[in-house]
Amino acid sequence: MTSGEQIGAALAKALKSAAAEWKKGEQAPVMYRTNLLDVPKVDGLKRDDGWVDMQVQFLIDKKSAGANHVVGWTVLKPGARHVNHRQHNCDEFFIVLKGKGMIYTDHGDKPSSEGDVVYSPRGCWHGFNNTSTEDVVLVWGWMGAGSIEDSGYEVHPESNK
Repeated sequence: MTSGEQIGAALAKALKSAAAEWKKGEQAPVMYRTNLLDVPKVDGLKRDDGWVDMQVQFLIDKKSAGANHVVGWTVLKPGARHVNHRQHNCDEFFIVLKGKGMIYTDHGDKPSSEGDVVYSPRGCWHGFNNTSTEDVVLVWGWMGAGSIEDSGYEVHPESNK
């Protein structure tokens, strides 16, 4: 079976399963839509927990959309950073939409700039530091967790020293 046939078979199986659930009287899924301007910035993100001067919005998450993932928007002003951290229960990606800085990796800090797409599987240490004089804008997501609490978030022990 080709990979296209495998994907088609998997989609058919998922649709058949969803249709069977709907027949049992469950409500069909409903699309969720919001606008960046309508989503408040997340309050209570602490510097000691690795959120250093970041402006974070959870555009889609368990609370807003009942999702088992998060799609977020972050603005890092000059000097802002998300310290080296990891999630035990989800994978993360981010896309640098604007600006440049340094990403934390298992092999030291590496330059990052507009257009970079970064994927960190669960358990992988990562982070971002805006070392420039301009804002950095990231769109990012957690796959497999709909909230910080569900993500298994952990700050690297060396990050706050």
